[in-house]
Amino acid sequence: MGDSSEHSVTPLYSQAIVQAAQRQGLVLPAELLAQLRPGQRVPLATQDALWDAFCAASSDPLAGLQLGLEMQIGHLDSVGMLLVTCDTFGEALEELVEYAPVVGDGGEFVLHSEGDQAFIDYQPHLRIRSAERVEAVLASMLSLTRWATGGRFQPSGIWFAHAPLAAPGEYHSLLGCPVHFNAGCNHLGFATDQLALPQIQANSALRDHLRQLADHNLAALGQHSLTADVQRLVRQHPRWGKERVAAELDLSGRHLNRRLGEEGLSFKNLRESVLQQMACRALHSDQRVAEIAEALGFSDEGAFVRAFRRWQGVTPARYKAGDGSAP
Repeated sequence: MGDSSEHSVTPLYSQAIVQAAQRQGLVLPAELLAQLRPGQRVPLATQDALWDAFCAASSDPLAGLQLGLEMQIGHLDSVGMLLVTCDTFGEALEELVEYAPVVGDGGEFVLHSEGDQAFIDYQPHLRIRSAERVEAVLASMLSLTRWATGGRFQPSGIWFAHAPLAAPGEYHSLLGCPVHFNAGCNHLGFATDQLALPQIQANSALRDHLRQLADHNLAALGQHSLTADVQRLVRQHPRWGKERVAAELDLSGRHLNRRLGEEGLSFKNLRESVLQQMACRALHSDQRVAEIAEALGFSDEGAFVRAFRRWQGVTPARYKAGDGSAP
């Protein structure tokens, strides 16, 4: 399988892209397809190139969204079967948060609730075709959840951090639920009572077997990834700087930056991305701006306001009062 520390994706997910291209009569570069070897995980850099070639060959700006809606359980490796054999939708989401790296290292999931609403966040760390890939992830989550619950799942909406790639009405037509853009986060929302929805393929004996397989696969991958560990520590300790986070990971600050740099990332950008997501979420609550600024480790409210305006294009007050889009 190569270096277990290399960020990679299950070949089954890459196969979904190739199959979609074949159905649509799209031609992908032969030299790129030659890099996809049966049974071997696909390096994230190759997956980046595959996504770029697929989107470039397609005339549909919503190619990623369409791919997500066509995704099958089998394309998610053993984790796909694990998710659908869970007793409830809520249990499946907990397993998704834990075992998503088996599917791929393109991002991670976080489950949280606000009042009577729950959200499953997708937090990507992608450099190529990020918007299309985020749309594929959330569309597949919506489609497969509807299937797994026998059509009983009713989302309250989908939120995207990016601007629409096509007319917003096209999204609603394809997804069948409210869709929001420029939201500062990427998540699927639903009423908290839907966490108890039973799944039609629930099978506790098979679920336990698949969980053991997922544990084995996760261990073989050397997960969690450094990026995921950094994001987790920043969420838990938003005041921590590079040196404190590095020390927690038994690294020097310089080594941490070098390791992240190999993935095209930097600690500063990674930390700001997490803080942005946390800020947007907090602004949907009853917390005051000054309280949020302090919790996130800013020196004062003014510093937070300046940073937030740089991230979102609006002040925290305008974001809290409106839809989060730039003026």
